[in-house]
Amino acid sequence: MEKEIVFSSQEIAERVQELGQKITTDYKDRPLVLIGVLNGAFVFLADLARAIDLPVVIDFIRVASYGDATTTSGTIRLTKPPEIDLSGKDILLVEDIVDTGTTLAWLRQYFKEHQVASVRICALIDKHERREADVVVDYSGFKVTKGFLIGYGLDHAEQFRNLPAIYSGVVDE
Repeated sequence: MEKEIVFSSQEIAERVQELGQKITTDYKDRPLVLIGVLNGAFVFLADLARAIDLPVVIDFIRVASYGDATTTSGTIRLTKPPEIDLSGKDILLVEDIVDTGTTLAWLRQYFKEHQVASVRICALIDKHERREADVVVDYSGFKVTKGFLIGYGLDHAEQFRNLPAIYSGVVDE
């Protein structure tokens, strides 16, 4: 795979701190539950949680829509539900990337059915190239118009998540 840096480790660290400060201000005096969307969000969520100066509860959810492909299959399956009671709580969904938006639209509906107080979305990458669902990213790390990205949690076939920066990836098929 050929790759070119898009966002450096330093740029990511600075932006995550800014997001943490904004979230801290917005949720001051309100209990907050961070729900990380596995697998991609775990790196971003770990850094973001440390940048938020509030008590937070952290849980994870896993949905499947991509498999080994670089494009979504269009079918969304819940493979790991949250393990805590979310009713009446403020939820911040933490995602590595919002691309088509179909997964997050599905998750918003899922959480509405569980009677949460509110649901907002925080995504490291807000990418509009293939947006199909009307999804608002409340806290966006970086807006990207197009390209396939890897690193800092973003993957191709479960590889490259451990790269310390974000790269544009050209996959050799």
